[in-house]
Amino acid sequence: MRTEEIIAQAIKLKPSERFDVVEKILHSLDRPNPEIDRIWQEEAEKRLTAYRAGKVKGIPAEDIFGEF
Repeated sequence: MRTEEIIAQAIKLKPSERFDVVEKILHSLDRPNPEIDRIWQEEAEKRLTAYRAGKVKGIPAEDIFGEF
């Protein structure tokens, strides 16, 4: 089945069914990478340690995002 045929069939589905299809397709693209997760965890721990040691200062969320 070609891509165009799959899309044509998917469009015929009810909105909730289309959402389910889209969600499953997107989930299939977002596979966790344990190595990247490990690197980010190490980085987060280094940043927290530096913050707690007073080596870096935090920035208030309002300064970054503005008023909520």
